[in-house]
Order: sequence, then structure tokens, then C-alpha cells
Amino acid sequence: MQTPSKIILGIDPGTLVLGFGLIKVENKIISLVDMGVKKLSARIDGYQRLEIIHHFLKELIDKYKPASFAIEAPFFGKNVQSMLKLGRAQGVAIATAISAGLPVCEYSPRKIKQSVTGNGNADKEQVWKMLQRILSMPDKPALFDATDAVAVALCHHYQEQSPVPARTGTSKKQKGWEAFIKENPGRIKNV
Repeated sequence: MQTPSKIILGIDPGTLVLGFGLIKVENKIISLVDMGVKKLSARIDGYQRLEIIHHFLKELIDKYKPASFAIEAPFFGKNVQSMLKLGRAQGVAIATAISAGLPVCEYSPRKIKQSVTGNGNADKEQVWKMLQRILSMPDKPALFDATDAVAVALCHHYQEQSPVPARTGTSKKQKGWEAFIKENPGRIKNV
């Protein structure tokens, strides 16, 4: 039985460089659809950059029609101003996805690295090399923001395959295995 193809949009948010990656999953085969970065000038107003991010992501969503949206969750840094700016970019990206009717999932940088490489402390080069193996990716990118976004999308795919569902902003928490089995009878295999 063939399953319909599904496109996942992954985002590595930023106010100066926003990475995006789209993967397609069809019959358990994962392929790269598109990846890249949207560079934003530091000379323009921060609110204008947020507007550009919104319009850029809306165009990506309209063009590729992804089934789901995954984004890298905030990490804790020492520079509070940078964290606030990053949080705004993430909020705009999430709001754009929600307004397009997409389910949204956030993943920590450590979770993404662990899902793709098996090592939550992997560096960007290791993540890229693993993605290159899995997806037959092109040469090393000038900026790792694009490959980071592809890793977010791939992490989301792996989490969807897990018997424990990924956390989304709209799903309710499971109340244990009994509730999970009751809500997912088709996932039980009698051996």
C-alpha cells in the first residue's frame, strides 16, 4: 500500500540569517526538496526584518504546501538582546505557520543533533556530513543555517515515526501507555 507523499518544512530561525529546509517523505524514502537561507540586512529596522520573514515563509508555504512545520526551539545564551530578537523571529515564523493551518513542533538543538547524528553534542560539520549521507545533499553550504533547517525537518520526521508522539503546541499530553494505546489502536502489533 502506497502512502501519500508529505513535505516537512524545517526552520533555523534568525533575524539576520534564516535557514530553511524542505524534505519529502514518500513510501519511507526521504529526499531533499529545497534548502537555503534568507539573508536580512542589519541596516533595516528590526520590525521590517520580521515582516520580511513573515512574507518569505508565507511564500515558501504557498509554493511547497508542506504538511507540517518544525522549528528549532530557543537555546539559552548570555546576550539577552540577541535572545529577544531570536524569540521574535521564532514567534513570527510560528505564527505564519499556524495562520497557514500547519501543525507546529519545536525541537531543542540537542534533540535535533541527537536525532540526526546520534550525538546531542555534534557540531554543525558532523550534522551536515550525516545529512549528506542520508539525503545525498550537495556540496558543503556557505552557511550551515540551511543544513541546520534540513536537520530540523529530518528530526521532525524521525519523531513522527516514534511510538511516542512529538510535542506540538496543539496536541494534548498523553496520560501514560494505557491512554496512548487507547488513542492509537492501529499502532499495536500482536506478536
